[in-house]
Amino acid sequence: MPRRKLRVKAADSARINAELTELRARLEIHTEWPDPVLAEAEEAARTPRLPEYDATGLPLLTVDPPGSRDLDQAMHLAHRPGGGYRVHYAIADVAAFVRPGGLIDAEARRRVQTLYFPDHRVPLHPARLSEDAASLLPGETRPALLWQLDLDADGAVVLADLRRALVRSHRRLDYAAVQRAVDAGGADEQPALLATVGRLREEQERARGGISLPVPEQEIEETLHGYVLGYRAPAPADGWNAQISLLTGMAAAELMLDAGVGLLRTLPAAPPEAYQRLRRTARALDVDWPDGLPYPELVRSLDPDVPLNAAFLNECTGLLRGAGYHAFDTAQGLPVPADPAHAALAAPYAHCTAPLRRLGDRFAQEVCAAVAAGESVPDWAREALPAVPSLMAGGDRRSAEVERACVDLVEAELLAGREGEDFPALVIDVDEQRPARGTVQLREPAVRARCERPDDASGAGRGLPLGGEVLARLTVADPATRTVRFTAV
Repeated sequence: MPRRKLRVKAADSARINAELTELRARLEIHTEWPDPVLAEAEEAARTPRLPEYDATGLPLLTVDPPGSRDLDQAMHLAHRPGGGYRVHYAIADVAAFVRPGGLIDAEARRRVQTLYFPDHRVPLHPARLSEDAASLLPGETRPALLWQLDLDADGAVVLADLRRALVRSHRRLDYAAVQRAVDAGGADEQPALLATVGRLREEQERARGGISLPVPEQEIEETLHGYVLGYRAPAPADGWNAQISLLTGMAAAELMLDAGVGLLRTLPAAPPEAYQRLRRTARALDVDWPDGLPYPELVRSLDPDVPLNAAFLNECTGLLRGAGYHAFDTAQGLPVPADPAHAALAAPYAHCTAPLRRLGDRFAQEVCAAVAAGESVPDWAREALPAVPSLMAGGDRRSAEVERACVDLVEAELLAGREGEDFPALVIDVDEQRPARGTVQLREPAVRARCERPDDASGAGRGLPLGGEVLARLTVADPATRTVRFTAV
């Protein structure tokens, strides 16, 4: 399911930050590191395991949000002699710093993944590693897992190779800079190739029957005047960059499946009744869905800036629920899943490109590195695999809880004191069992909240118009309980 990134609008930062501090305490989220863990991180930063192969001459670059320091990936793209493309993708080698069974390892298994609050980031690893010694910062030599992915002229993979290497990022870009360069037509070779390869990989996704949903995201951002809240639709550059990561994750999955040991990110296909519900929704929204048109092609044909289309795309996110992790090791009696594919990608897939921020990626990386080198998977990684899916599931739940709580708090703070006001809103979801209840999306501020249409004088309730415009009256905005509610008028 698409994640909602966090961005806050003209709400008092000090008051919200105090609430966020209380929220972290209530959720028992540890923002401090025990001194022994920090000492181990300092020692690891000074004495990492370094590979023999030197690839520092490869002019890698990173593409990340401005200000980020936990840089997991760096890339270089080139034309292949004779046609096609070559993608080098370097991923931070966290295992070069984290001793199996050590204090950092134990703390990472407790934290599972980096958590993002509007005012604070709670990292998976100590900052000495995640934002310094292990991060692929420009101009710094780092140990990495270096993928070489050769593509044909249509963007299909013809070779995938992996080795440990010393790498150095030569420069840093952000998504907006890439997009501006490509749109202006003056992009240098790397942004231009990223656009070319990204588009080819999107066509490969289309051919497989995969799908990416262009659903606008709620964002929270702290400004000089307080927090602002808005919607952000992914730009093409976001998608091109994501395609390189997806390409690597699919190559990793195939490598592990061939070896009979690994960790997959899976998503079961949605049941027929889910598609039947979507067809009913499409009819209600006047979204034309011809009988012979596959669902992925329908989604690609829709402009998310059209309100009715946006409401339909929001309903489509229901098909993406149920993603999880599946560990397998056939030599140890842990079977490969009957269906190893990720339904949204229409291919097997593994999370392996964000080890600084996600625990499971370190284990997937170690399996891939060993298999690619023709070596045995390290015992520490193999022994941990069966427990990783449940650890990651718990981490995903906690991350979703944090994200939802932060958005709820900011929405309530933005609207507190405005009870009784009416706001133009779009109905983006309706409860099938109780059609007078649903979810509305305000244009300003960028709030999504529950809304109910009360019974009329005759006692017969009218349903909310899915995809329709309503005037939503604010009835509750309580920061203490992080609750916002509207009534359609």
